[in-house]
Amino acid sequence: MQIGPYALRNQVIVAPMAGVTDRPYRQLCKRLGAGYAVSEMAASNPALWQSVKTSRRLDHAGEIEPRAVQIAGADPAMMAEAARFNVDRGAQIIDINMGCPAKKVCKLQAGSALMANESLALAIIDAVANAVDVPVTVKMRTGPDPLHRNAVRLARDAERAGAAMLTVHGRTRACAFKGLAEYDTIASVKAEVSIPVVANGDIDSPERAREVLRKTGADAVMIGRAAQGRPWIFREIASFLETGEHLAPPGLDEMRQLLRDHLHDHYAFHGTFTGVRTARKHVGWYLAGLHGADDFLSAFYALESPDDQIDSVDRWLAEQAERSLWQPAPLDHDAAAQASALANPLQ
Repeated sequence: MQIGPYALRNQVIVAPMAGVTDRPYRQLCKRLGAGYAVSEMAASNPALWQSVKTSRRLDHAGEIEPRAVQIAGADPAMMAEAARFNVDRGAQIIDINMGCPAKKVCKLQAGSALMANESLALAIIDAVANAVDVPVTVKMRTGPDPLHRNAVRLARDAERAGAAMLTVHGRTRACAFKGLAEYDTIASVKAEVSIPVVANGDIDSPERAREVLRKTGADAVMIGRAAQGRPWIFREIASFLETGEHLAPPGLDEMRQLLRDHLHDHYAFHGTFTGVRTARKHVGWYLAGLHGADDFLSAFYALESPDDQIDSVDRWLAEQAERSLWQPAPLDHDAAAQASALANPLQ
């Protein structure tokens, strides 16, 4: 699959997720088979560019190419300036957020709120595409609500405005993440545009990825929540799509090393104070659903240093190995969400 001049390694993409897809996480997913990853959404407001949170979201040092930055906002001129700012700092692809259903984003008329304001959405795409010399992509939903699915019309207009790729999440803004994703709208979008289309929503296994690609005709799939605590899902899906055969799940030794590597990179990137606090949700996702994990995590969430966190994870996983209790499990979204809330209530 091609985005402008960039040929992706495969059809499996990491979804941009606020508070999740920081540089260490993106790098890990790329190491484990993802063909492409998009950053957390960065604010288009220049007043926020120097904040610690935004500066981290714009940090791509050493990242496997192509480097993609997602920007969010509702002012065409401001979005164009944000695109130029990020390209000047190394972004090779700019992605426009028209898919986030979070209230704090939509109340600013950004994210998926733009689905209900097509003229503004298209003005933003046009302004950004004309502001930079890199590919501009758009992540959207199927519409504002189930009675008003306008993704097909908006997709046609977005292509004319300069979009180089479209990602469509198979839910409306009103649906948020409730219910099941539907793929008929994504298939209709693919049939109406000539640029690449990526299918997103409820893709949590190699079989589902293959099914969604067949149903929609999409060029690639984007994985979000199913990769939380399972970064190896990218190699599993990529291999299955290429060969039709399943890879063996990671063994305990590999999983423990992956988690250790992730944590070390996470602390180095975020610093001790923020790193310890934001690492809690990642560890909760890795261990969600495993035997005895709830009791372990209750104690783990109280730890305040990187060394203590890593040592405690090492000891607990070693105990699981001795008892032969550990095996990788599919992500339980409810358990993962609960773990994230307990680990980091301020996120």
